[in-house]
Amino acid sequence: MEFPDTLKYTNEHEWVRVEEGNIAYVGITDFAQGELDELVYVEVETVDETLDKDEVFGTVEAVKTTSELFMPVSGKILEFNPQIDETDGDNPTLVNEDPYGEGWIVKIEMTNPAELEELMDAEAYKKLVS
Repeated sequence: MEFPDTLKYTNEHEWVRVEEGNIAYVGITDFAQGELDELVYVEVETVDETLDKDEVFGTVEAVKTTSELFMPVSGKILEFNPQIDETDGDNPTLVNEDPYGEGWIVKIEMTNPAELEELMDAEAYKKLVS
């Protein structure tokens, strides 16, 4: 299981990777995708919406369960990964195959980057799931 040091993590098993300025990518962790098993559908209907930290921004559906996705920090949803969106690439298994890379779920513009300080680093998240 991977725990990249360049990410921040939530108790709900989302990760956030800050790119430039207030732009960040959000996805689910390697641990989460492993627990869910093969994803069959990812739904995000919040593109162009501004959501608060911990608000639901979408869902992931696996063969046996559906789980909500929570915003790790407040921000505006700029983009839903076209490779996993059913209207474009329709390949939700990318989240299983590459959860920290090509399997990102949304691109956001953070409205309160200070909230990153409330998230876990890789070591703390590793302890949470061990």
